[in-house]
Amino acid sequence: MGYISKIALLFNTVRYLKPIQIRYRLKYFIRNRFGKNPSLQTGTSISEPKVEKLKFSKAIHNCNSYKSSNSFTFLNLEHSFTDKIDWNYPEYGRLWAYNLNYFEFLNQRTITVNEGLKLIDEFIETISNNKVGLEPYPISLRIINWIRFFITHNIKDSKYDKSLWLQLHLLCKQKEYHLLGNHLLENGFALLFGSYYFNDISLYKQARSILINELDEQILEDGAHFELSPMYHCLMTYRVLDCFNLVSNNNLFDQELFQLLKDRAEKMLAFISNFTFRNGDIPLFNDAANSIAPTPNQLQSYAKELNLAPKKYLKLSDSGYRKLASENIELFFDIGEVGPTYQPGHAHADTLSFELYIKGRPVIVDTGTSTYEMNETRFYERSTAAHNTVTINNENSSQVWAGHRVGKRAKTKVVEDTDFCVTASHDGYFKRFGVIHKRGIRINETEVFIEDDILNGEGIAHFHFHPNEEIKISENKVMGKDFVVVFKNALSLTLKTTHYSPEFNIRIESMSIEVSFRGNLTTNIKLK
Repeated sequence: MGYISKIALLFNTVRYLKPIQIRYRLKYFIRNRFGKNPSLQTGTSISEPKVEKLKFSKAIHNCNSYKSSNSFTFLNLEHSFTDKIDWNYPEYGRLWAYNLNYFEFLNQRTITVNEGLKLIDEFIETISNNKVGLEPYPISLRIINWIRFFITHNIKDSKYDKSLWLQLHLLCKQKEYHLLGNHLLENGFALLFGSYYFNDISLYKQARSILINELDEQILEDGAHFELSPMYHCLMTYRVLDCFNLVSNNNLFDQELFQLLKDRAEKMLAFISNFTFRNGDIPLFNDAANSIAPTPNQLQSYAKELNLAPKKYLKLSDSGYRKLASENIELFFDIGEVGPTYQPGHAHADTLSFELYIKGRPVIVDTGTSTYEMNETRFYERSTAAHNTVTINNENSSQVWAGHRVGKRAKTKVVEDTDFCVTASHDGYFKRFGVIHKRGIRINETEVFIEDDILNGEGIAHFHFHPNEEIKISENKVMGKDFVVVFKNALSLTLKTTHYSPEFNIRIESMSIEVSFRGNLTTNIKLK
């Protein structure tokens, strides 16, 4: 890529940022470069903090990531520390080290109180050398997990309270306004937990400001979290449920946020109900993987314990996701745009992609997300070719780059939107190739009809099959065990080997079909 192209790419990425993001990026850059970085000791009193006795209803247990004897498994990668824990452990990438510092293992079923306290002690002993753990995002999750652990086991110790107090005030100095999105929301959740734990009005006011503003913006009208990742939606729903649990059980600050949290929780639960396959799976659109967030069934059960229920009148709308379903067919279709515009870090170039389940099993699937590391796998998994949609000249429909960046983005237009037929188009290829991609999908009880139109352009339609599906090509057909896919106007069909990543660091060999065509392609998926 030439110098001019790099400048254009950077411009088309930065131009979508909010002024507050630019202001805080400059503020933090100047402070980090020329000033004194905030630390646990700068400007914060460590006098004996007052701790409130709180109630917290039974919540979801986190997955078993701590095995024993300083052995941890995150993202399907295990490591045992032979001596002291290296909280900055770099070998498995930044996300693994983040997970180590979240302390979610404190709230797994299989850890004892003594084991949990031992890990907290070791963390506190080495905290001054912990670069990763003192970033605002890990601080936020750790605050919530520590407080949940302390409340659940009725632990009162001034050493832990002082450390928690200092971490909260360090978070206050570096709230993530330069990123916004789920990062700032996590900051707000942590400050709410901290304000209740210490009955501190200053912390509460900061939490309230963030949560009122961000929950209003980040939760869309159909209940979706605006980053449009099913995985992050489940994570944010989990956090809202925990906050509702805290607020509803404790009569502090006049329970001012009770109604806000109740309303957003029930909207988010409605989206989960509407955007989950019947077997409980979530679609793997954008950055999404299993075994990171609680499952939809876990969240719905937790909500029921809290006397919360999905808002039944909501249907999929401004998230840009649609569901077409009959007795044996479930199809989720992405007709939305890259979002949110100012924080698309978890977006893929997957406009007009879909996932298809037949008789309750995955058949045509998203490739998934196996890594956040900036490498060829990450680039591929975010690409248009890794999704069930159309590429032109092997290019991406939106300009995804680096690990979490997007330059120019495809804009969509909805043409038809009913329960059994949805048609939309996007302009992601128009300026480069003069091509608008229009796709219509309709279903009945036994068939799926997909029509792709790129006028006089030449393109390739990609179809990624689940690893368990045994398929073969026969002329213009793809044969499966209980379905056949027939293509009309296809120039050629090519069977490709690719991978399916249902979880981080898991890549299962799978097959995809590339269908080249000019102008128009009709795809008919018929159940036998």
